[in-house]
Amino acid sequence: MTHAASLQPLAARRSGALNGRVRVPGDKSISHRALILAALAVGESRIAGLLEGEDVINTAKAMRALGAQVAREGEGAWSVRGTGVSGFAEPRDVLDFGNSGTGCRLVMGAVAGCPIAAIFDGDASLRKRPMKRVLEPLMRMGAQAVARGSGGSDLPLTLIGARDPRPIVYEPPAASAQLKSAVLLAALGAPGMTTVIEKEATRDHTEKMLGHFGAQVRVAPHGEHGRRITLEGQPELSPAAIRVPADPSSAAFPLVAALIVPGSDIVLDGVMLNPLRTGLFETLREMGAGVEILDRRNDGGEDMADLRVRASALRGVEVPAARAPSMIDEYPILAVAASFAEGVTRMRGLHELRVKESDRLAATADMLRVNGVETEIEGDDLIVHGRGRTPGGGTVATHMDHRLAMSAMVMGLASDRAVAVDDAAFIATSFPDFAGLMRRLGADLS
Repeated sequence: MTHAASLQPLAARRSGALNGRVRVPGDKSISHRALILAALAVGESRIAGLLEGEDVINTAKAMRALGAQVAREGEGAWSVRGTGVSGFAEPRDVLDFGNSGTGCRLVMGAVAGCPIAAIFDGDASLRKRPMKRVLEPLMRMGAQAVARGSGGSDLPLTLIGARDPRPIVYEPPAASAQLKSAVLLAALGAPGMTTVIEKEATRDHTEKMLGHFGAQVRVAPHGEHGRRITLEGQPELSPAAIRVPADPSSAAFPLVAALIVPGSDIVLDGVMLNPLRTGLFETLREMGAGVEILDRRNDGGEDMADLRVRASALRGVEVPAARAPSMIDEYPILAVAASFAEGVTRMRGLHELRVKESDRLAATADMLRVNGVETEIEGDDLIVHGRGRTPGGGTVATHMDHRLAMSAMVMGLASDRAVAVDDAAFIATSFPDFAGLMRRLGADLS
């Protein structure tokens, strides 16, 4: 069956006040890393609260194909018995990551430090996403890649791991947690010290979780905004228990919906508040958002809290480029919030959005324009002219992008006319029960 034959259109209509207490799915970034590092540990690890979206399930399947014993024991509860560092077995079949750039790139790093070959592939969207920049440092470490075109970097590709991985000093060309994490995962198999130098600090889940599994990781400041991360290679990782907090990127959708739907008052349980992931919350507070932090706590090295969110009058702001690494996945939903604010919001330095599931910068601007919002792109900046309301009435082309689809649905809940998407199927990659959860809060989705 072609994808066109299985399209799942969805529409959102102006809703009454949203109310209730809900928990969004487990954090996707931590879920991927928990599976991968548990698979590289010696012994059995238990994971609670794992996100069971398609992206993470594909990573679980890849770990199983690489020789780890991976079992689901209940809702969000998984056990993984690992192979040890450099202990992956050569998979018999293609490792298919579907729509997940994160899973694909992180597993490339893990495989690059093992003396095996594996074929990596994904859906039509993932086949268009750039892999060259993650392969370059892995090849410096001794891995080899053979692909169908575009300089040997398109999926599907065969990655041949290094028999004798080399430690390197690596400065990513752009702020990317995926690039950094792939190098650190490959470095587990290399003797000596591997160092990653970031000009702009990105989400640090990999460093924290490596330490949680027993690796020796040192993190030091570098320059004004950066960090220097050094990993000692060839450790024996110990099994560990992990509780995955609620995903702040998923929490962003009901959070913004509650801000823009008049009279709303909701609570989001157990949302991760890692300071390298809270750029959206900081920006919304600057816009005048009523977000109250309740019961702040720490679990497994990650800060989390319950968030009470109430409808608020928002105002336009300027979002600095330096904030982009801490909210790179949240710009589409921030653009929705900006469309309901009074005044101009300018989001600077969004180059990384051009290489997401879609050209997310252009697609976000198109989402707003088709719904009557004045929007411009200047270089890598997105400019939204908020009028305190949104006409709506448009159908958004999602380009197989789950975050774009959910952002459009949130927009429709407060727009004058319904907002539709051409396909909501890909929402399942990160938030399988998105429509159900939003309906429980009172949203009109059909």
